[in-house]
Amino acid sequence: MNLLLQPFATPHETFPFDKIKNEHYLPALRKAIAAGKAEIDKLVENPAEPTFANTVAALDRAGMLVERVSTVMFNLNSAETNAELQKIVKEASPLLSEYGNDIRLNAKLFQRIKAVYDRRDELDLDAEARTLLEKTYKSFARNGANLNEGEKARLREIDVKLSDLSLTFGENVLNETNAFLLEVADEKDLAGLPEFVREAARLTAKEKGKDGWAFTLQAPSYIPFMTYAENRDLRKQMALAYNSRAFKGNEYDNRDIVRQIVDLRHARARLLGYATHADFVLEERMAESAGKVTDFLGEMLDYAKPVAEQQMQELTAYARTQGFAEDKLQRWDYAFYAEKLKKEKYAIDDEMLKPYFKLENVIDGVFAIAGKLFGLRFVENKAVPVYHPEVTAYDVTDESGNFVAVFYADYFPREGKRNGAWMTSYRDQRVLDGRDVRPHVSIVCNFTKPTETKPSLLTFDEVTTLFHEFGHALHGMLSRCCYGGTSGTNVYWDFVELPSQIMENWCYEKEALDLFARHFETDEPIPQELIAKIVASANFMEGYATLRQLSFGMLDMAYHGKAQPVTDVAEFERQAIQQTSLFPDTEGINTSVAFSHIFAGGYSAGYYSYKWAEVLDADAFAYFQEKGIFNRDVARSFADNILSKGGSEPPMELYKRFRGQEPSPKALLKRSGLLSQ
Repeated sequence: MNLLLQPFATPHETFPFDKIKNEHYLPALRKAIAAGKAEIDKLVENPAEPTFANTVAALDRAGMLVERVSTVMFNLNSAETNAELQKIVKEASPLLSEYGNDIRLNAKLFQRIKAVYDRRDELDLDAEARTLLEKTYKSFARNGANLNEGEKARLREIDVKLSDLSLTFGENVLNETNAFLLEVADEKDLAGLPEFVREAARLTAKEKGKDGWAFTLQAPSYIPFMTYAENRDLRKQMALAYNSRAFKGNEYDNRDIVRQIVDLRHARARLLGYATHADFVLEERMAESAGKVTDFLGEMLDYAKPVAEQQMQELTAYARTQGFAEDKLQRWDYAFYAEKLKKEKYAIDDEMLKPYFKLENVIDGVFAIAGKLFGLRFVENKAVPVYHPEVTAYDVTDESGNFVAVFYADYFPREGKRNGAWMTSYRDQRVLDGRDVRPHVSIVCNFTKPTETKPSLLTFDEVTTLFHEFGHALHGMLSRCCYGGTSGTNVYWDFVELPSQIMENWCYEKEALDLFARHFETDEPIPQELIAKIVASANFMEGYATLRQLSFGMLDMAYHGKAQPVTDVAEFERQAIQQTSLFPDTEGINTSVAFSHIFAGGYSAGYYSYKWAEVLDADAFAYFQEKGIFNRDVARSFADNILSKGGSEPPMELYKRFRGQEPSPKALLKRSGLLSQ
């Protein structure tokens, strides 16, 4: 029997990564799909009257082998891929799309679900069961259950094509990222770069068999170069390389893929009775409609744009005092001069902070904060197999020693890992046959690597990123639901960022920083004056940062909120974001073709959710600040009403139960410095 289909004889039934080989995936997937179809057939042919238990709950349990195989395959394709695995995933994706459609378009199955749904008010269902019933019914209705056979065939065709295009989009961005290397032979071209950046670049060159120094488009290399390098021509070269990924007219160009994805998404929405893809998506979001999202982004723009323009004027004036001679700053000038101005205004920069943020200490810190808030303990378990030597696995327990979850952490960039940072799950929490099946969750990042002389020292942005992803992980780990379809992060997309974004707030609090921010050489705690500077500088260029996020949200809604064909991706993008543009147009660059969140991830018509969730997190953290940032009663309420509940009830109801009121945007506007106190 295939390894992936057998019970795992590993601690906590974790994936035996040390034994899984590429050749296991497709045979296992085909067998798992056959088993999943058999489970559906048994459910459908059940002669008993449809009930919640024998239909909706049974469907929630069906296909768990498919979930198991596809989960490990797709997760590794993101975190530790290779050409062979990418090929396997491309072959597997249409099989999974077809399997999903076989279920969603099964008329007999939908009849059983509808029979239960139509009697929902007569049934004695608790809140989670009712939510699962409504979610299940809508997922069928929203995915073609009411279509005729010809329309269902067209839907299948669209879904298979979209799956393939999304994969190709992501592969093209990864290939373009990996293809670029800036080689520096003359040390004078390293002027301005801190020693840690030079050392990392020397190591990169050595790993790639090059002399001198080498810089890549991976974030830990690209961002410090753009921030510190005095050689403007090289900054421009790096910026153009980064912002032209998949926009060069070569085999990895994503323009046609963007056009196809947008057209197919709208075609799919219209087939299902919606005017646009955004209308389809937002029906199942807290925001509810494209109009509300547009109004929300517009309201935030009204506050952010004047502040952003004022901040850019200040930055440009400062740059001129440093010898900048042009009328306007270019994209490749922003980070360089912003860092200098920040240091001048607040006497702080990443170089001053990094010694206090050794990765291992930050990890200990986030664990300690989780302990103080939620009573969790993290202990490394070397017996749990991992998919790469850099990955660490932990047993997570509560204060009574009860097992809570497995937590995997993967921190450094590799060629087989896509850019960015994310949380994912290898096993969702659910109750099966009376047993609480505990989750296996992971965070994957691309942080500054250790060098030959220094440990991994994080920038403050990397510190907040770690806390952010760990917040997602807590949402998965602390789940206490009955059904896989409602547990953990299976929530409305514009609610999922609340647990992650709220965790970032502790990075600015002295009481929290004192737990882990210690100098990597002297073990001295971070000085109070540095903490004060972190807090004082927190809103530095926040108007610009907000405008940038709004730009992404508006671009997303432009593609998905109007059913119009996209003929020229560059021109479409220019018009969509002109309200938020603060830099001169640059020929040959484009955001859309590398916008993986919306074209290769799950954020289509949903990028606004980052800002939406910031409203929630600012309002929620204000409650912690009012009662004490480690107040166990508030933390318990947050765990009981938000983290443990997953998507078992409407998110606004959960939020109000925690907070006692609906969220107010004023807390965010004040925190961001966009609204006077």
